[in-house]
Parts: sequence; structure tokens; C-alpha cells
Amino acid sequence: MITERAAAQWDLELDDLFLTFGHRFRRVELRRRMRDYVRGLLAPVARKNSWQLAEQAGHATPDGLQHLLAGAKWEADDIRDDLQEYIADKLGEDDGVLVVDDTGFLKKGTTSAGVQRQYSGTAGRTENCQIGVFAAYSTTRGQALVDREFYFPKAWAEDRERCRTARVPDGREFATKGQLARRMVLRALASPLPVAWVTADSAYGQDSRFRRLLEQTGVGYVLAVPKSQFTVGCLRIDGLFAQAPDEAWERISCSDGAKGPRVYHWAAVRLPAVAEFDYQGEFPYRMRWALARRSIRRPDEIAYYLAYAPLETTAHQLVRIAGTRWTIEECFQAAKNECGLDQYEVHRYVGWYRHITLAMLAHHPRPYSAWPWPTSHRRRSTSADGATVGSARIYPVRST
Repeated sequence: MITERAAAQWDLELDDLFLTFGHRFRRVELRRRMRDYVRGLLAPVARKNSWQLAEQAGHATPDGLQHLLAGAKWEADDIRDDLQEYIADKLGEDDGVLVVDDTGFLKKGTTSAGVQRQYSGTAGRTENCQIGVFAAYSTTRGQALVDREFYFPKAWAEDRERCRTARVPDGREFATKGQLARRMVLRALASPLPVAWVTADSAYGQDSRFRRLLEQTGVGYVLAVPKSQFTVGCLRIDGLFAQAPDEAWERISCSDGAKGPRVYHWAAVRLPAVAEFDYQGEFPYRMRWALARRSIRRPDEIAYYLAYAPLETTAHQLVRIAGTRWTIEECFQAAKNECGLDQYEVHRYVGWYRHITLAMLAHHPRPYSAWPWPTSHRRRSTSADGATVGSARIYPVRST
């Protein structure tokens, strides 16, 4: 829950926030409704639907707030663009990390845009839900959600009558989650956000087109991949690390979680270069790696990563970037618990984007003194030494 002290501090910040974003709402009453809506999302309201938010704001009915989401003239994408500029100013650092992931929103019925029975990582099973693909921005100064795309299932895209009922734009076609992620990456790179790295789970890491986009734009990445992933010029990634000697594994914390440091055994492998992307003329300027993260209590549980990084990057730095991936989970948790990210009752396509964007606005960066999340992912890396195994170099993640 938000404390009174934190709420007072954030209330002062909201005044500045509303001045920054208010110009996107041309009419005075719309600006007031936007302020009431965002303040309501931050208030200790039991269920952040339009009725309770209206009551919190002192409105006689929810009509005004419902109109804000469904019928008023304003563009959620304009707010997103301003939010990225705002976050770049508050959190921006040259080695900023863009984190991509999706989350589910459990829904009843069949009429809400994009809702159907589909797998939700949030629930850990197949449920009747909507799915959103998100991007978070993370630096040593904090983290915040900066972009969102609505996942539109293929069955919906092929049913135009159903789409018209949910007010889905005629030009909206089916796009995979990977395609949505690529769109957000390109927007982030075109925004004021300084992005040096991208990280994501294996659903995105195994997409070769996603990795290629990052390589073509010169952005470093540390992406989770399945154990069956083939590596550059080598065998499957799990077979690559099966050759690693015991001394190649180093116990290290990649970040802090709710229960303390996330400690695993890590190993890293230098991979062969690809001339098309890793060289400038005759000189290499990028390096490819494979990483493995092994559970200490259950050594048979191993997660794998592919990485693309500048030459001077150490294995410790790659581990730090891999650990940054959890920051988007922390963003989801805070935005849902504190800002009503998942507590909407809109049924139409435009309403989803508007509510989600305003919830992201409510989840704007706060000072670390008031921030309820762990911050030790700011830990810096040191160098690593190495040993040779087969045709690749195994680098234990060990300080010198």
C-alpha cells in the first residue's frame, strides 16, 4: 500500500506531471477528468473501476470518466511519447536497459476486444484473458513502464464483425508478440530514452528476427533462449555448457528479489563473430556470448541466454543485464497493486490503450526514498578470467 508520506510526495510530483501532459487534452474538463482519473488510480481505492474512481473524485456518476476512456478526443500514443521523454529526463542513463515482456489480464465474457482463452504467464495457465506486451526502462536511477501494445489474437483479426463491435480499427491486423516487441524497440530507439541494452525472456529471445533487429541497430542484448537454441557456429546451447568444467561456474547474485539476492551459478562462453554485424571494416567491434544460469539448490535447472555486446563488455556486466529482466516484473506488480493497471472495465480497443497508458502515467518514476522495490540491481560488474573448453572459451564469472 502507498504510505501517507509517499502519497504526499507523489502528490507534489503529480502537479508537475499534469503540467507536462495536460496540453494533450485540449478541453479544460478533459484535463480535469484526466487528473481525477490518475489521482484515483493512485488512491487507496478497493477496486479501481470507473464507479469507485468517480466516487473518490467526488463525481455524482462515472459518466465523465467513462467518456474520458471511450469517447473523448485525445490520443493515448501522444501521452506515451511524452511519457518516454519524461522518463528519459528522470531516469535516463547512457547504459539504459529496455526490458520487454507480456502480461495477462483475466476477463470474463467474450465481447471485450481481444479476449479469448489463451495462455497467460501471469496466471501460469490457459485462461480467458487479454494479453498486453510491454516495455520497461531500467537504469541505476529506477525503472518504469514506457510502452505497451495490445496482443490481438488471430481469431479476432479474422472476425471483422466482432472487431467492429469492439471498435477495433479496420487497419488492425494480426501481429505476433515478437512483431509487437520489435515495434516498441524501434519506438524506444527513436525516442529520447538512451537505450544501450535490451533484455527479454525466451519467448522473445528465440525469435531470430528480434535478435537481428537489435544487431542491425547496434543495440546490445542479453536474451533468454530455450535449451534447444542453436548458437553461432556451434551446437545446441545446452550441449555447449554440458562441456563446461566445474571451475567454469561461479556463484553470484544478478539482482535482488523480494526474498533477498537472486543467487545462481553462472558461466559464460565467447562465441564466434559474424562478419556482417560484428565488424567495422577489418576490425571487430561487437562480441557474441552465451550464458548459463544454474540453480544452486536444483543443479539440473539451467536457464540459457544469448548476448551481443561491445568488445569491452565483461561477463559480469552481462550477468547484471540478465538480472535487469526482473525489473519489468516489479513494474507489473507495482502498477497492478498500486495503480490499477489490471482493474479496468473497458470493453473496446481504444479504451484498453487509454486506461493502460494512464495507469503507466500514474506509475511514473518516484524517488528511491519512496520507491517500494529493491534497488540493488544497481550493483556494478568487475572483470572475469577464463578457461578453454572445446572450440569455445568458457569464462567463469569470477572477480580478479
